[in-house]
Amino acid sequence: MRQAWTCSGLRWSGDGPVLVWGGGRGSPLARGKRVAFGVVDGGVRTCVGARGNACPVRAAVSPRGTGARCEECARLDRAHSVAADTMADDPRPYHVYLAWFGPGMVKVGITGVERGSARLLEQGAVTFSWLGQGPLMAARRTEELLRAALKVPDRIPYADKRAVRAELPGPGERIAEIRELHALAGRLHGWPESLRREPFAPVDHTDVFGLAGLPPARGVVSELVAGGVINGELCGAAGPDLHLVTGRGVVVLDTRLMTGWDLTGVGAGAGAGSGAGSGDGGFGISFPVRESRVADLGVQDGLF
Repeated sequence: MRQAWTCSGLRWSGDGPVLVWGGGRGSPLARGKRVAFGVVDGGVRTCVGARGNACPVRAAVSPRGTGARCEECARLDRAHSVAADTMADDPRPYHVYLAWFGPGMVKVGITGVERGSARLLEQGAVTFSWLGQGPLMAARRTEELLRAALKVPDRIPYADKRAVRAELPGPGERIAEIRELHALAGRLHGWPESLRREPFAPVDHTDVFGLAGLPPARGVVSELVAGGVINGELCGAAGPDLHLVTGRGVVVLDTRLMTGWDLTGVGAGAGAGSGAGSGDGGFGISFPVRESRVADLGVQDGLF
């Protein structure tokens, strides 16, 4: 009987992306690595719970959602969320940042200083720079100031980010856009006194994500289904997205769709790095894919 694994999502560190499994074990992902798994036949996607606690009823959730939480667990999760402004008394310091995802796509956001640049990696920010550092509410007021005065959004849809990753301009153009906004922000009146401003110091993630020479994506996995499989070679990763070379060309897999499913390796008598038996070199995919806007196992430490 094949061993099943529960994915807890993709985590980023200075060493790159890591798929994390139930129990805390991780599978580092490097370009050229075979990524292959199947969803248990007859399986159902279940709620991942909230704040480190399991869903008490193991509620079934939509295979298309990226949150993988039932309505009650989603409410509990946001009850202690900085994003939902429910932690106004949080004593930790926060960074305010400008992040660039592509031409005309710059956002303002905040992240805990203790997290370093992890939040930017998780969002798939190609280039970013800090704006300032201070208490949570001062960071929030600065974020609101930029949104109101400079019309800088606080969200960029993932579909927009994916559409331009394979055709990004050079480093000069990437940096120029946030340099200009950083300068404009610095001249605004109304900065909170408790927020310490920081100079423009751009950080570029092109090499970390493997975006140089990234092939255009033919499609994006829209959902995982029971009995389905995917088997591809990693050619790039940004935010939660894995760009995989399959028998159908490059396909983007949003790893948030993996949470809540019981997953197994694919291939006869091997781990998840073995072939799926379809496509070029064993590469294949049987999950639903929407067209891109441009295209028995032994005991092991992790699925990959």
